[in-house]
Amino acid sequence: MSDIKVSVVTVCKNSEKTIERTIRSILGQTYENIEYIIKDGQSEDDTLKICYGFEEEFKKRGIALKIISGPDGGIYDAMNKGIDEATGDIVGILNSDDTYENRTVQIMAEAYEKENFDLAFGDIRMVLPSGKTFIKKARLRAYTTSRDWNHPTQFVKRSIYDTYRYRCENISDDMDLYFKIKKDGKKIIVINEVLAQFMMGGVSSSIPIGEVGTRIRRRYRIYRQNGYSAFYIFECIGFEIVKYIGSKL
Repeated sequence: MSDIKVSVVTVCKNSEKTIERTIRSILGQTYENIEYIIKDGQSEDDTLKICYGFEEEFKKRGIALKIISGPDGGIYDAMNKGIDEATGDIVGILNSDDTYENRTVQIMAEAYEKENFDLAFGDIRMVLPSGKTFIKKARLRAYTTSRDWNHPTQFVKRSIYDTYRYRCENISDDMDLYFKIKKDGKKIIVINEVLAQFMMGGVSSSIPIGEVGTRIRRRYRIYRQNGYSAFYIFECIGFEIVKYIGSKL
């Protein structure tokens, strides 16, 4: 077993329909030095019952499982609370309806051992509501954009989170944190392997036409808060129009 300890955080609330496949993707990892933290927002369905039902399987695999249920201020506050519990060298955040590939944690642990990165991310398989899929490639450009960055594949050095946390303002807080880390010149690497499956149609990917303008303004505000040029308005308009079209496929 590698000395690199990896924490994975899943936040959930009323996720009984999807949480099992997420949990099984952790149990299916080829790597064992894992700490799995489930931060539940006081679910009113069978989410917690399902989670506790896997305790014996985690014990058999030698993977530490920590289940916490309590109030929070939304998804990013829950992520911050989960990160507070993390004791690994690096931390990944896996949504309660997404899954990792079997080698994801091993790939990231080996990359961290070799590169000592501050943040790393990789390719992702996007799953449309129709069942069709496509691969969204990861890329790191000098030009700052979230187009090639995939939050469900992201792993961050635990000590980085002592300085950077999710702002807890809106659904784009994950992008804000990534921009901050990048802007401050931290070591970021890209791994061009598919590391996760993202189920489209959730809160961040199902977009009513009336919200497109709000999303553009929100995205643009994050660029500006992080010191980027006013010309990024064109990036924001283009990104949100493409995302809206994609949400209707």
